[in-house]
Amino acid sequence: MGTRIEQVNLHWLRMPLVHFFETSFGRTYGREIILVEASADGLSGWGEVTCGESPHYNEEWTEGAWLLLRDFIVPSVLGKTLGSPADVQRLTAGIRGHKMAQGGLEAAVWDLEARRNGNPLWKQIGGGAHKAIACGVSIGIQDSVGQLLQKIRTEVEAGYRRIKMKIKRGWDIDVIREVRREFPATPLMADANSAYTLSDVDHLKRLDEFNLMMIEQPLAHDEIIDHAVLQAALTTPICLDECIRSAHHAEQAIRMKACGIINIKLGRVGGFAEARRVHDVAMQHGIPVWCGGMLESGVGRAHNIALSTLPNFVLPGDVSASRRYWKRDVINPWVEVTPDGTIIVGDKTGFGYDLDLDYLAQVRVRQETLKAS
Repeated sequence: MGTRIEQVNLHWLRMPLVHFFETSFGRTYGREIILVEASADGLSGWGEVTCGESPHYNEEWTEGAWLLLRDFIVPSVLGKTLGSPADVQRLTAGIRGHKMAQGGLEAAVWDLEARRNGNPLWKQIGGGAHKAIACGVSIGIQDSVGQLLQKIRTEVEAGYRRIKMKIKRGWDIDVIREVRREFPATPLMADANSAYTLSDVDHLKRLDEFNLMMIEQPLAHDEIIDHAVLQAALTTPICLDECIRSAHHAEQAIRMKACGIINIKLGRVGGFAEARRVHDVAMQHGIPVWCGGMLESGVGRAHNIALSTLPNFVLPGDVSASRRYWKRDVINPWVEVTPDGTIIVGDKTGFGYDLDLDYLAQVRVRQETLKAS
């Protein structure tokens, strides 16, 4: 028996961050977030569109995603009977790119299907290998090295199992040296967000002295070949992020030895169906994966928890506590991390948390309802 999508509500939220977050793309003090609510048979499932406010991480941004959802993606699915939530990808296959917008709807349909079947989301997607998710944190570029060291100290004392620090030209070698001197045994990785080119190979080779877990996406978002050249010159494993938008990309990168690790972001690959395929390709080739974050609200964070229960998510991901980012989250209870740096996976139906509808209404700045005819 299939699911006929009867209605989709789009919710645009404006949520302030506890502290600014800076990458090589720039600095942000808040998030403009789209939540997608898909309804059928008196039930609703929720997903999150994880793009940024500007088209710098990839080509997507909040305003564009809203229009794509309203005018193209939702109409492709609305009123259709789906045999599986994976059919969202099939029905929207004619739309080139814009995986995050598509993934927001697909995630909502997976959550809806889990609720219809009385399952937790992790079970509905075929997960469950991990009942406790190992957590790391991502720390943005700071105003000073001292400020960065204090933030890392706070997170290490909170139990997080891996520290990721953002880097860019002028905020890399000397900064990491200070961090490694202060935290000699802490698992540490550096995320460049495409800040370098292959002409920087000699500079990037200097990272090998710091015993990093990985350097994430040092080169451009579409440079699998150049990453293969760079990986051959480094002993530090390269982790690909922006380059991997599909299982096919993962297969290409692995065959070319362009990486030793893959970051899977649910939105970047268009939802759970493709994320599972990327996961499976990496596992077949012995390449570990971890779940990346995009400063999600509790809804997207809960989806990341479900994804991280798949068996090859063996490295700590960017799935951390709500309070690290939000003064107040849109879910109850908030996502919490245990003192040993894990999130315990629950058995509650759907994505596993209640929506704080009162707060959602407070931070909502736009809403639109689309109904099947």
